[in-house]
Amino acid sequence: MHEMALTESVVALVEEAARSEGFSRAKAIVLEIGMLGHVEPEAMQFCFDAVSRGTIAEGARLDIIRVAGQGWCLDCGKSVPLAERFGACPECGRHHVQMTAGDELRVKELEVE
Repeated sequence: MHEMALTESVVALVEEAARSEGFSRAKAIVLEIGMLGHVEPEAMQFCFDAVSRGTIAEGARLDIIRVAGQGWCLDCGKSVPLAERFGACPECGRHHVQMTAGDELRVKELEVE
C-alpha cells in the first residue's frame, strides 16, 4: 500500500513546516488528491492516525479535497475534463490531450497553533 508511504511524507512535511514556522501543533491538514493519481483517499485517511501518532500532527483532522481530471487538447485547443489518464478528448475524440489537473497530491492548507 503506497498510501502509507505517502501519508508518512505528508506528516514529515508538516513536521518540517513546524520547525521552520515555529508552530507547536497541527490542528487540521487539507490535502488535494487528484482523481487520476492512483491514490485512495480512504487509505490515506486510514493510515493517517497510525502515521501521525507521536508527531506534531497527532490528533489533527485530515480533510481531503478530490481534484477532477482536466486536460488541454492539442488538436482542438480546448481545456477538457478527463475521466482517465491518456483518455480521448471528449470534444474531438483524439488522444492528443495533455493532463493539466487530476494527478496532484498536495498539502493545500494547515491549521496550526
